[in-house]
Amino acid sequence: MAFRSEETQTEDYLFKIVLIGDSAVGKSNLLARFARDEFYPNSKSTIGVEFQTQKLDINGKEVKAQIWDTAGQERFRAVTSAYYRGAVGALLVYDISRRLTFENIGRWLNELQTHSDMNVVTILVGNKSDLKDAREVTTAEGKSLAEAQGLFFIETSALDSSNVAVAFQTVVKEIYNILSRKVMQSQELQKKDSGRLANGKTVVLQADENQEAETQAKKGGCCSS
Repeated sequence: MAFRSEETQTEDYLFKIVLIGDSAVGKSNLLARFARDEFYPNSKSTIGVEFQTQKLDINGKEVKAQIWDTAGQERFRAVTSAYYRGAVGALLVYDISRRLTFENIGRWLNELQTHSDMNVVTILVGNKSDLKDAREVTTAEGKSLAEAQGLFFIETSALDSSNVAVAFQTVVKEIYNILSRKVMQSQELQKKDSGRLANGKTVVLQADENQEAETQAKKGGCCSS
C-alpha cells in the first residue's frame, strides 16, 4: 500500500518517494540535507539503493515520507527498477551545470512511468543552483519542460540548502491533498448511497402506513354500519 493508517502506528500516513536522475546530480546530498541537514562534498556515487525516512506534519496529520535514493549509474538500473513499484512521489533531478543530465530527463520520466503502479506526483528538480557561473541549463528551460510534462518545478542547492525542504514538502503535500480528496469523494458517495437507501426505506414505510390506515378505515366503516 502507498499509505498506512493504523491506530498502532505513530504516523498517520506512509508515502514512498523515489529520487531519480543521472549519476552525480546530487540526489544523495539532497536526501542528506533534507533528512539530516548534512552535506558531503566528496560523496561517492550511490551503489544500489538506500532509503531514509522523514516525518512531516501536514494539516495536523503526521506523515512519514520513506525516501528512496536510486542509483543513477546505468549498470544499476536493472536492480533499481523494482524499487519504483509502490512509489507515489518522485523527485526527478538534473544538474544545472551539466546539460546532458537535463537532456536525459525524458528517459528517466519514461522509466518512472513504465515501472510505477500509478500516477506519481513528480517534481522536476534543477540541482546545484549555487553553481551560477557554470550553469548550462536555464531556469526557463526547466520550467518549460516541467509545464510540458505536467510536473512541479524547482531549483535547489544541496550545498547551501536552498529550496531543498520545499522540494520534498511540495511532493508530500500534493500526495496528501490527492489522498484527502479521494477520501472526501468516497465519503460523499457513501453518504449519497446511504441517503438513497434511507429514502427508499421511507417510501416503503410510508406506503405500509397508508395501507394500514386504509385497512383500519375500512374496518371502522364496516363496524359502524
